[in-house]
Amino acid sequence: MRKKYTDSGIEIKRIYTPNDLSKAPPPEGFGEAGQFPFTRGIQADMYRGRLWTMRQYAGFSTAEESNKRYKYLLSQGVSGLSVAFDLPTQIGYDSDHALADGEVGKVGVAIDSLEDTENLFKDIRLQDISTSMTINATAFILLALYVALAKKQGADLSKLTGTIQNDILKEYAARGTYIYPPKPSMRIITDVFEWCSKELPKWNTISISGYHIREAGSTAVQEVAFTLSNGKAYVKAAMEKGLDINIFGKRLSFFFNAHNNLFEEVAKFRAARRMWAKIMKEAGATDEKAMMLRFHTQTGGSTLTSQQPLNNISRVTIQTLAAVLGGTQSLHTNGYDEALNLPTEEAAGIALRTQQIAAFESGIADTADPLGGSYFIETLTNKMEKEARKIMEKIDALGGSVTAIEQGFIQNEIAKSAYEYQRKIESGEKIIVGVNKFKNEKNILPPSFKIDDSIRLLQIQKLKSLKQKREKDKAIASLQTIKEKAISGENLMPAVIDAVENYCTLGEISNTLREVFGEYN
Repeated sequence: MRKKYTDSGIEIKRIYTPNDLSKAPPPEGFGEAGQFPFTRGIQADMYRGRLWTMRQYAGFSTAEESNKRYKYLLSQGVSGLSVAFDLPTQIGYDSDHALADGEVGKVGVAIDSLEDTENLFKDIRLQDISTSMTINATAFILLALYVALAKKQGADLSKLTGTIQNDILKEYAARGTYIYPPKPSMRIITDVFEWCSKELPKWNTISISGYHIREAGSTAVQEVAFTLSNGKAYVKAAMEKGLDINIFGKRLSFFFNAHNNLFEEVAKFRAARRMWAKIMKEAGATDEKAMMLRFHTQTGGSTLTSQQPLNNISRVTIQTLAAVLGGTQSLHTNGYDEALNLPTEEAAGIALRTQQIAAFESGIADTADPLGGSYFIETLTNKMEKEARKIMEKIDALGGSVTAIEQGFIQNEIAKSAYEYQRKIESGEKIIVGVNKFKNEKNILPPSFKIDDSIRLLQIQKLKSLKQKREKDKAIASLQTIKEKAISGENLMPAVIDAVENYCTLGEISNTLREVFGEYN
């Protein structure tokens, strides 16, 4: 009989019995949901008390166009917004920069200034929603813009809820939208930790991302190992700055991918939660809330196929089940057409309905950790933890995540896994329905949703108008203050908020810091 393996290469037995758990039981037993080490979930009643936050990742074209999509999604029952930004915004260029040509508004919304932010959230009260922003190198600027708008709306900053991704280490390892070298980037991140702990106590200051590591080709085991190693690096940097682990630890969150291998994905989430609780306890946390791994999940973009795209609805459904059975705190489900273009309104609607059907019709939310106690799931959870720890020990031996990235270790491991996975698809060893088996001669494509290049001209006109209207002297003085604080080592957040309130642009602020910190190559 041919052996079976998970996508991470863990062998799967024909059947599992109590003997499999008696050989290697978790030292803390099965435990309870809501109790250390939180294998079974971070709340005692999980979704019986409150469902996961249903987000839909959206952002395209101009702020005005994205605002229309947000209002549509809110009217359809989303409980939190998730903002996608275009590439120029992600790497600190205004829409009129030469390197922004051809990219403005394409993979997300173009945000150049507070004026754009005002239009993005027009008629949406920030105090009444939870907003997740997928942004890293310029996360502190987008947070400043959000705070400035909240202040204009009269919001109580202590009640603002949401998340900035703000995870620069995975950019060096897997994604590439970095600006500054690692050390100043880590300094900016800990400035955000420090400022938010005093001013935005309910805000998640970082979403440590395994999602993009997985999208780049890692296995599920590597996703856990590399993500938690990055988490350790952020904790170390914050503690070296003198921050209290019991305070900033509560505002750390994670962002994971959900793929199609259902049971491996469920085991991955359970193992990650248990591992992080132990890591934080060993680092000195005494408050259990600082040991809880809270995470957002997005269904796997790289699993979507352009061939027979309606099949992606089934894939997203399986991935939704994995995320919820694994205990996610919030979830974004991909549109079936995202291998081809930005999701159409119809595709985004179906993706949201997938979550709602799972929540209200399937019964999977009725009990905490429904698969807990399964001989297979518990054994697989233990094996996922064991294999992830082996990788983390290698990273620790190199000196931690920052050093492992600088030496190319993490990048090389991801590249090897990506190559091996693609090799299996091309050899037919791994079946992808509609791609290398069960193919149709005619591939009927759904209606497409594309952004044209006229958006850049519109953004350039808006930038010109903004610079003519604003008080030039105040803008110049604000940028000079940012430069001085970058040099002195003072916390940058107050100066950046002041700058955006004086309508300095994202590109101007990024360039001011480029002068001090340089760029990473």
